[in-house]
Amino acid sequence: MFAYIIRRLIVAVAVLILVTLIIFFIMRLLPGDPVLLFISQERYEEITFEELAAARQKFGLDRPLTVQYFDWLGGLVRGDLGNSIFTGSPVTKEIARALPISLFLGVLAWIFSHAIAVPAGIVCAVRRGKWMDTVLTVLANIGITAPIFWVGVILIYIFGFSLEWLPIYGYTSPFDDFVMSIKRAILPVFCLSLGILSGCVRQTRSAMLEVIRQDYIRTAWSKGLRERTVIVRHALKNGIIPVVTLAGMSIPMILGGSVLIENVFAIPGMGRLATEALFSRDYAITQGVALLMAIAVILSNLVVDISYGWLDPRVRYD
Repeated sequence: MFAYIIRRLIVAVAVLILVTLIIFFIMRLLPGDPVLLFISQERYEEITFEELAAARQKFGLDRPLTVQYFDWLGGLVRGDLGNSIFTGSPVTKEIARALPISLFLGVLAWIFSHAIAVPAGIVCAVRRGKWMDTVLTVLANIGITAPIFWVGVILIYIFGFSLEWLPIYGYTSPFDDFVMSIKRAILPVFCLSLGILSGCVRQTRSAMLEVIRQDYIRTAWSKGLRERTVIVRHALKNGIIPVVTLAGMSIPMILGGSVLIENVFAIPGMGRLATEALFSRDYAITQGVALLMAIAVILSNLVVDISYGWLDPRVRYD
């Protein structure tokens, strides 16, 4: 196990280096000049060539791309992600402000989706062909196909404007006002978890249907064991492995969904920070946010792979 973890960490570092290359050079290939965008806010028509060259030198954009890349990579090793071109504030400070917001919503969405989906999928498998299986399967299919930004707009109209039950935008920290924080989180958390919840219901149902047809499950039934004992002790542990894989894959889905949902609900989290930085060509912030999301995806995949050995003793890491 230890040797496997070391090998996976080495692969993760290699993937991370590749990700830094892709992020850095793709940002430089985008059309437009961030210095011109920055100067246009003040006096674009009056700028001289000398002032433009000085601005590029100030932000380090006058040097060769390879030099810029290795300077940025050296900063990463020291924990320095650079400074924003437009605000001048450190990228780490901007991320530290936005990250807790996205973490709060993302963790709630992850917990909510799996806490609902796994029991619902088990019920669908055990009650296959019954009315409950039909209803939950239809709802899961609808949830997978519905665009989350469209669902967000519909929820804002219904629960915000029509019924006036919930706030429709913004974020409140749970440490400032817990009740208001939960109210503001209900709609975005539901939108973030909708696709994951629907996919997890279908995956859990399929996995459990495959397991409960096995001989050892029929043997457990023939012994006269209670349904709950057969499902929880014998079927669930083997049937949950595909769901664990999907749970790990749901983390990048939440990260990607936050880009849409945080803009729909005007939430100042990582998704909105990345969107604003990308449209303004703020290299430093865009690179920092993308790198942090890549690290989250790599770590989630590592945890999922390691968990296989605990869930299924047949899995070996030799």
